[in-house]
Amino acid sequence: MADLLEVHNVRRSFPRSGGEELLVLEDVNLTLKEGEIVGLLGRSGSGKSTLLRLIAGLAKPQGGSLSYMGTPIQGPVQGVAMVFQGFALFPWMTVLENVQLGLEALGLPQAEVRRRALAAIDLIGLDGYESAYPRELSGGMRQRVGFARAVVVHPNILLMDEPFSALDVLTAENLRTDLIELWANRKLPIKGILLVTHNIEEAVLMCDRVLLFSSNPAKVSADIPIHLPQPRDRTSPQFEDYVDKIYVEMTARRVERMRNQAAQGPSIAMALNHVSPNQISGLIEALAAPPYNGKADLPDIAYEQELEVDELFPVAEAMQLLRLADVEGGDIKLTHMGKRFADGEMNERKEIFSRALMDRVPLAAHIRKVLDERASHSAPKTRFLDELEDHMTEDAAEEALKTIVSWARFGELFSYDDDAALFSLENPT
Repeated sequence: MADLLEVHNVRRSFPRSGGEELLVLEDVNLTLKEGEIVGLLGRSGSGKSTLLRLIAGLAKPQGGSLSYMGTPIQGPVQGVAMVFQGFALFPWMTVLENVQLGLEALGLPQAEVRRRALAAIDLIGLDGYESAYPRELSGGMRQRVGFARAVVVHPNILLMDEPFSALDVLTAENLRTDLIELWANRKLPIKGILLVTHNIEEAVLMCDRVLLFSSNPAKVSADIPIHLPQPRDRTSPQFEDYVDKIYVEMTARRVERMRNQAAQGPSIAMALNHVSPNQISGLIEALAAPPYNGKADLPDIAYEQELEVDELFPVAEAMQLLRLADVEGGDIKLTHMGKRFADGEMNERKEIFSRALMDRVPLAAHIRKVLDERASHSAPKTRFLDELEDHMTEDAAEEALKTIVSWARFGELFSYDDDAALFSLENPT
């Protein structure tokens, strides 16, 4: 199969205040061959959408190269179309007018524009809705318009940026099934699809290969072929094996990253993803209860708790950081302290949480130490924000402090007044 797309050693960064830069993509390599659906799987914010913009020619890399069918990409690419997470429709236009828009930009005769637009609308299951406005359509119908608008220009490559994530579960499943059926029956005028997702089952269901994206900065950390015929059965052992394999691979890389972070020694600049104590408590309680009794496969508990990767992994990592659980080999297991937390009353849970913060989270211990040492037992948020921004981006610093405030309140380690932007020992433990 011929290569539709080649990405070699791509690097992309964005300027930060102070003249520094935020590195988003580094040494990214991938190919898309004719007849393939390739999935880019990783957390939201890992750089996947940035990569799609580079492939579409809407932005330029600072390093590396991208080529479309052997031609370097140096601007917007005719032959590449995109379907967005949001519906991105013009509300004052009808379904037909929205779909015709891309063809009109190509300067085709009006009769050809109308014929192809009507054919795309029929193909994607919207026949009868040509005169409807977006406000009259459900979310699933609006996304179908987005698909019709993309395929009507007969692109060689279709880029899909989490196209099902804004839909409810049933609508998303219906749209995925229809799309796979059209692709398998060669009814789509497309040669290859690149799908951005953070849903592992969606990736296994739709893709011929799944590329795992690491983050900070993003790069392809694994390339996993999916050797299953379409249509795929979610309940088959083979399907479940692929889901498990991806969970294990993603877990192993996160565990390795946390170990490397720990090996560098304690630092207040540890990146913290915001998860609430309620989410941590809820997952601990679910793990402690039957049928898990303290240990579960991540895919199983994700399914039972209706959690996607973006929701499950941050909570699991927070539990591991606080030594309330161990995550390894696609499994999550409560530690001794995690079991004590599950069995304890609220005051004991707070005590366990507070001790874990002091022992395991340098930023929490640092803030408490500063508050203890000051005569006023208080300090402005800027005092700590400035410290963090010496080591991380402004957004990451804000996220870390937001997380610490939430955790410290639960553990009654210290207080925070959001109006005054002031940390204090107003209600110390």
